[in-house]
Order: sequence, then C-alpha cells, then structure tokens
Amino acid sequence: MPFISRRDFHVGGASLVALLLNNETVRASAISSLETVSVGTFSGKLARPQGTIKGGIVLIHEWWGLNEQMQSVAVALADEGYLTLAVDMFGKVATTREEAMANTKSVDAAQATSNLVEATNLLRQEGAKKVASMGFCFGGGWSFNLSVATAMDATIIYYGRVPTDEGSVQNLSGPVLGHFGRLDKFINTEMVAGFTNALKSAGKAHEIHEYDADHAFANPTGNRYEEDAARLSYSRTLAFLEAHLGS
Repeated sequence: MPFISRRDFHVGGASLVALLLNNETVRASAISSLETVSVGTFSGKLARPQGTIKGGIVLIHEWWGLNEQMQSVAVALADEGYLTLAVDMFGKVATTREEAMANTKSVDAAQATSNLVEATNLLRQEGAKKVASMGFCFGGGWSFNLSVATAMDATIIYYGRVPTDEGSVQNLSGPVLGHFGRLDKFINTEMVAGFTNALKSAGKAHEIHEYDADHAFANPTGNRYEEDAARLSYSRTLAFLEAHLGS
C-alpha cells in the first residue's frame, strides 16, 4: 500500500482515529512522525501540529499502556491543531488483562502526578498557551487527577473513574467534558450521576454525556467499540477543545 499522509486522512469532526487503526500500514505511517520525549520518570510521544498551535493536550492512555492505538489518537489531535503529548505511565504495553491490572497497580501516585504536571509544563514551554488533560479509562481517572493537581484550562474524561463527593472537585479550575457509557458496569451510571451532582454543587463548569454503549466504546481495536458513540463523542471533544483552547 502506498504511503498515506496524516493530512490525507484528516476528516474534520469525524473519527480519524477509526480510519487509522483499521489499517496497520496507515497507522504506522501516521505515528512515525511522533517525537520521543522525557517527562520526569515517564517517557512520551509528542505530536506536533503542521500549522499554528491552538493549544496543548496531555493525553493519558488506557490501562493497556501507550500502544499504537493511543499514539494514533495523538496524531489525530495534532491534525486538529493541538500540540499533543501522549505520556507513557507504564513503560510497557500489556497484552492481557492480568498484565494491564499489574501495570496500573505499579503506578506511584505521587510520582505520576509530578510527571503529569511536568508534561503540562513542557507543552506550555513548547508554545501551547492553554493546555487540557484528556484520558481514556485508566487515563480518564488520571485526567481528572491532573486537573486537580494543577491548573488546567480544560479536562476531558472518557469513561474514567471519577469521585462523587463535592470536596474532591473543588480544586478543578477549568471546565470538564465527560463521555460515559450507560452499559458500563465499571464506571456505572450511579458514579456518573454522583460526579455530575458534585460538579453542580461545587459550581464547576461541566458537560457530561452518556451514550447507549459500554465501557471503552471509543476504542476501535476493542470488542466494545461503538462507532456512532465514538464519532459523536469525538465531535463533541473537538468542539469543546475549540471553545476552551482554540480561542
């Protein structure tokens, strides 16, 4: 198959990620432009926009680790104009649930928080005037944690574990966008409702969406992928980023 550039696969408002991931050659071509960087004890992959930087995004992976799928997400966001740093919180990629669980349990919370704050600072130093956190599943929870630890301009959570008490959200400084599946038995509707109520009670700007989908519905390499929900959530993510980072 001939080389296909990132721009050839740019489709505004639709999920470029889905297109990239369904072809290994295209995916490899897309992520070959990523730069390896160090952030504290983490490494990461930096995706640079080809034009003006609209803002920065600290992208945090699922419990599988910084695999090619998550690197492709970084490419897609860079194509939208966002300087995106996909951090590697494990230093390895899991292939089984057991490995993934072991990797999540190995994370030192204090060191991870310090590294993520450093990732945020790196993006600002590289020219991003505003920076958002964005994470999926395990990374969704850490997207929230990062925004509590330091001032972020926006927070995006895809089906990540979230608190339900008002006190835990008091330190959020920017608006929150959440995407959750109604069929999710892990991050369930009760947790999402509690989180939403906590944000309301604390007076925090938020936009919480629920979809008729299961956990990990936005990952096209998984068996719970739901294309309609993935595309809609991605379009909402782009609109949210434009509103809070692009201006």
